[in-house]
Amino acid sequence: MAYFKALNDLGIEVDLFSTWSPNFLDYDIVHYFSCIAGSSHFCNFVKKIGIPLVVSSSLWVTDKTKHIYPVDEIRMQLSIADRIITNSNEENITLSKTLNLSFDKFSVVYNGVDPIFFESANPEIFRSIFNIRDSFVLNVGNIEPRKNQLNLVKAMKSFPMTKLVLIGHIRDDGYAEEVFRIGGEQVKYVEYLDHGSLPLRSAYAGCDVFCLPSILETPGLAALEASCSNINNIAITWEGCAKEYFGEGAAYLDPNSVESISYAIYTANNNKFKQRKSLESVKSWKEVTGDLIDVYKRVIDDHADNKKT
Repeated sequence: MAYFKALNDLGIEVDLFSTWSPNFLDYDIVHYFSCIAGSSHFCNFVKKIGIPLVVSSSLWVTDKTKHIYPVDEIRMQLSIADRIITNSNEENITLSKTLNLSFDKFSVVYNGVDPIFFESANPEIFRSIFNIRDSFVLNVGNIEPRKNQLNLVKAMKSFPMTKLVLIGHIRDDGYAEEVFRIGGEQVKYVEYLDHGSLPLRSAYAGCDVFCLPSILETPGLAALEASCSNINNIAITWEGCAKEYFGEGAAYLDPNSVESISYAIYTANNNKFKQRKSLESVKSWKEVTGDLIDVYKRVIDDHADNKKT
């Protein structure tokens, strides 16, 4: 939806797909955002009627994890795409190798953030609304095993005087119950804050450490948003491609190690990465969508050339 808005803002006519009035032949290109089971049928139809196809893989699969995915179907879907869009060069390398696809089929369009997150927010607003007086570590994400809040609350036992603020919907009731049980009074749970809202931006600006210990991130949009709030104290998983975005500007952690998470929080809070390099890769959605338009143009031009020959 961020691409949808930015493309329209940049003068590109875009419609969301409707099963009731698909009108495929009215368009120059189709961009599909999934590799879930059944996706290949839709993509194969688009190719059969002769429309260029771009697929955002939205997938991180490695040799170690490919057994849990329908790899053959995913490979077939991506192989017929004219271009595969990923969030990082590391993702290109990993998918190309794991799925045995040509590296030339991949293009990177980095994740962006809404411009509102580049605007400063008073850090006291969030504290005042939710009556938080202590220092706090912030985690923004759905409460579920992939986001790894259980190991995070265990790691927070090393900092008994520091609150852990969790913002996000509960996706797994049993998992959340265990998180809250172990976290006890140290945890402050905020179910939801509107995306881009002043309280959310204030939470980013007011936390002592932003921690995202997910099983993997490509990377988390919340971490990018946090980084725009002048936060120099980010602790984030090393699984995925976060390092391609943050470079030396974050403390990295092993999501499977409570001790590693604790150490990353400590490092982020004490070093604060004051000398870190600027986050040149963190841009607005409008900026990164310019890169997407370039990919569209190349695909459309190549398609036209192939029709001629």
